[in-house]
Amino acid sequence: MRILLAEDDHNLGTWLSRALEHAGIQVEWVNDGRLADRALQRHDHDALVLDLGLPGLDGHAVLQRLRDRDQRLPALILTARDSLDERVRSLNAGADDFLAKPFELAELEARLHALVRRARGNEHPRLACGPLVFDSARKQFALHGEPLALSPREQAVLRVLVQRSGEPFSKQQILDRVFSDDEDVHPEAVEVFVHRLRKRLDGSGVRIVTLRGLGYALESAD
Repeated sequence: MRILLAEDDHNLGTWLSRALEHAGIQVEWVNDGRLADRALQRHDHDALVLDLGLPGLDGHAVLQRLRDRDQRLPALILTARDSLDERVRSLNAGADDFLAKPFELAELEARLHALVRRARGNEHPRLACGPLVFDSARKQFALHGEPLALSPREQAVLRVLVQRSGEPFSKQQILDRVFSDDEDVHPEAVEVFVHRLRKRLDGSGVRIVTLRGLGYALESAD
């Protein structure tokens, strides 16, 4: 999962970015509403975590522009404005969830996973493609019911693909989600990890296919 975090509190933004990335969620962090609006138009994300009190453009304006463009990205409001009127206003304006500060990291992480599952029409906490299953609670892949031994990078690439099985991801999209903390990684690195994963999945009933001009997709071979 790759999210956009729009939060102007430097300490909170730094801590939250590190904590979520430690939990396997890639974070693009901006501290200004104008930067958030620009990032939402230029980059690919799975969810938005949005503070209302942003400089440049406030959170309500960012959310309004997002919905005016008919972008259906799941949006979670994270704010200290914890009044009933504020919650109702935000939800009516197109927010999908609302979490007041202070909050527990585990709750934010669980809400993000739930938002993304609902957006994809899947309420089940496990992601699957044929006999390949990723349990987000245990953070582990299983193949035909047996744990699948993967390196951290291999698991990260496979998690990207299983989140939208059947849909292609370009090399750049995979780079953005897996290697966001390392600007020196080249697209060829994705080819290496895909090659390794193909070997591990060989004959399993799940495969990674190359769709010319589009990228890689995970699909069931059955």
